[in-house]
Amino acid sequence: MLTLERVSKTYKVGLFGGTDLPAVSDVSFSLQPGEVISLIGESGSGKSTIGKMILRLLSVNRGAITHDGTDIATLRGAALRAYYRTVQGVFQDPFSSFNPIFKADHVFGLIRGVYFGSASTSDWRRRVGGALEAVSLDPAQVLNKYPHQLSGGQLQRLLIARALLLDTRYLVADEIISMLDASTRIDVLNLLGDLKARGLGILFVTHDLSLGNYISERTVILRRGRIVEMGATPAVFGRPLHPYTRMLIASVPQLHQKWGPVEAEARAGSGWAPAPTESCHYHAALAGSGGAAGPAGPTGSGLAEVEDGHFVGCVQPRADGTCGGGLAASG
Repeated sequence: MLTLERVSKTYKVGLFGGTDLPAVSDVSFSLQPGEVISLIGESGSGKSTIGKMILRLLSVNRGAITHDGTDIATLRGAALRAYYRTVQGVFQDPFSSFNPIFKADHVFGLIRGVYFGSASTSDWRRRVGGALEAVSLDPAQVLNKYPHQLSGGQLQRLLIARALLLDTRYLVADEIISMLDASTRIDVLNLLGDLKARGLGILFVTHDLSLGNYISERTVILRRGRIVEMGATPAVFGRPLHPYTRMLIASVPQLHQKWGPVEAEARAGSGWAPAPTESCHYHAALAGSGGAAGPAGPTGSGLAEVEDGHFVGCVQPRADGTCGGGLAASG
C-alpha cells in the first residue's frame, strides 16, 4: 500500500530563495492495488507536486510517504530500483517523454539494462510484445517508429506499456489525457479501467471532474495544497459537503445548457471565498466529537469524518484553527 502521512512541500521562491511558498500542506491518504483515486483540483492546487513526491522526483519537507510500511525517502541503490519497478508515472505531454532523435521504442531499451540485463533477445521481444498487446497496440505498427510518426494516444499507451514491463503495482497518471482528443480519451480511460481490473492501483491526477467521476472509486479534492474533501466518489459528487467542492461541480459545463453568465459563487479561481452563511461541517463534526477528528483525519490534518468514509476540511481555516468563513453546520 502507498500511504501519504501529513505530507507537506514548500518551495523556495523570490530573490535568493528567501520566501517560502507552500505547495502541499498536511496531505494524508492511501492508495491500494486495484483502486483508482482521483486527485482533483484547479491549477496550482498541488496535484502534480503530490505525484512527483510519490515518484521521488521531489523531496518531502514534512511528513512521510511509505510503501508497504517503508519510508521511500530512505530508499537507496537496489531498494530504490525495486521501488521504481513497483511505482511508475505517466505525464501530461507524451511528446516530451520521448527523444525525437530516437525511435519511440527506445523508452523500452532504457530500462532493459537496469531491470532485464540477463534476458535474452527473444525473451525481451516477447516481454515487449506482451506489454504492447496489453495496451491494445500492434507491435508492428509502433515499433521502429519515431515519435512524430505516432499519435499522442499511441505514445501514452507506449509509456503505460513501459510501466507494465516492470510489473508495476501503482501508476501515477498525471493529466495523461488532457492533451488527447475526445475519441482517444475514452480509449485511454477504458485502458486504465482494464489495468485496474488486473490489480493496478492508479492515482488519477486531473482538473476535470467529469473524468474523475467516470473512472475512480475514491476522490480527493485539493485547494491550495490542502485536502478540503475526500471520500467515495459517489458521496463526494452526490453529496458534496465543502462549498469549494460544490463550486467546482457547479462549474462543470452541461451538454444540455448553452454557455451563459456564471453565478459568482460558481466561479473557480484563486479569488474564491465561501459565502458568509456557508456551513462548516468540519467544525460541526469536531464539536460533536468533543474536538477530535475522525480516524483518517488526526489532529492537525484538517479533516474530520462527517459520514462513513467521507471527510471534509474547514470552510476557511484561520491560523489559530478557528473557522474564518462559515458557520458551524447544524446537521
